[in-house]
Amino acid sequence: MADTHRINFEPVDIEMEVSEDETILDAAFRQGIHLMHGCREGRCSACKSYMLDGDVQMDDYSTFACNEAEEAEGYVLLCRTYAYSDCEIELLNFDEDELLGGAPIQDIRTRIAAIEPLTRDIVSLRLDVIEPETFEFKPGQYADLLIPGTDQKRSFSIATTQSTPDRLEFLIKKYPGGLFAGLLDDGLSPGDEIMVNGPYGSCTLRNGHVLPIVAIGGGAGMAPLLSLIRHIAEDEINRPVRFYYGARTAADLFCLDEIASLGEKIKDFTFTACLSESTADAPEGVRVLGGNVTDIVNDNETDLARTEVYFCGPPPMVDAALALAEQHEMPRDQIFFDKFTSPAFD
Repeated sequence: MADTHRINFEPVDIEMEVSEDETILDAAFRQGIHLMHGCREGRCSACKSYMLDGDVQMDDYSTFACNEAEEAEGYVLLCRTYAYSDCEIELLNFDEDELLGGAPIQDIRTRIAAIEPLTRDIVSLRLDVIEPETFEFKPGQYADLLIPGTDQKRSFSIATTQSTPDRLEFLIKKYPGGLFAGLLDDGLSPGDEIMVNGPYGSCTLRNGHVLPIVAIGGGAGMAPLLSLIRHIAEDEINRPVRFYYGARTAADLFCLDEIASLGEKIKDFTFTACLSESTADAPEGVRVLGGNVTDIVNDNETDLARTEVYFCGPPPMVDAALALAEQHEMPRDQIFFDKFTSPAFD
C-alpha cells in the first residue's frame, strides 16, 4: 500500500492527504477540492503551482506548459505531480468560491439513447444516466467517457444542464482515424452502455457576477457554450450575452433553431455566425460575418475588458482567444475556458 502525505495549499490554507500513487490534482478531486485545471495531461498550464516545500516528482509533460527554467525555480503542474513527503504548495490560480463548492467527481453508468449527425463531422451523443440516477455538474463542465472495450478515455464537454440530470448530451467532432469517432460510425448504437467520469473543468458561470458575457466557440466547442446559454435562459439570468461561433462554411453550422429560441428568453442576446471560408448559402435570419471568429470579436467588442469571456474550441482558436484577451488587457478572473485535447484529437 502506497504511503500517504499531507499537502497544504497557500494562500487558501486548505489541507488534504495524497497517496504516492496518485497525482496531487487527482487527490484533490477525490476529496472534493476543485483546483484550477484544464487538460489534466500536462499540456495547458492551468494547474501550474509553486512548490514552497516538499519532495515531488513530475511525470511526462509539455515544456510549453512548464519549461525547464520554471521547473528549476520550483513550478509544478499538479496534474502530473506526485508527492513523496509532506508538501506546502502555493496556488497561482484559484477561485475561492469553486475550491470547496464544486460538484463531486463521480463514476456514472449510462446508456446510449441516440447518436445523431448534426453536420458532416459533428455528432450529438445522448446518454441516459443509469447509476446513480442523476449526475451533478455545472453548466460548461466536461466529463471523461471510457471507450467501450478499452482502458482509454476521451474528454468531451457536456451540452445539457441540471434541468435534465438524468440525461446528458455531448457534441463530438469526428476526426479521421479517431478511435471514438470510428465507434460512433460503426460500433456503438442505442442501448449500449458507456461509463462516464466527472465532472471536470472551470468554464462555469460564477454566482453574483453581472458583467456582459461574450461566448466564443468553434467546432465541438459549441457544447459548453450551449450548456451555459441553456442555463442562462432556464434560470432567467439577467446578463447580456453575445455569442460568436466560428465555422468554415454555412454547412458547418448547427443548433441554430435552438439558439434562436433560447435567445428569445434572454433579455439581451445576439448570435453571430463567423464563417472563415465562405458566407455563401448563409441561413436566413442569422447574423453572418466573414472571417475568423476572434478577428470578428475584436472588431465588434471594443470594450472587451468590461465583459466576461467564455470560450471553447480547437486549440488554435483557444490560443487566439487567449491572445485577444491579453491584447484587450482583460483581468484573468474575467476569462473562462477549458483547454483539453485527447489522443489523436478524438
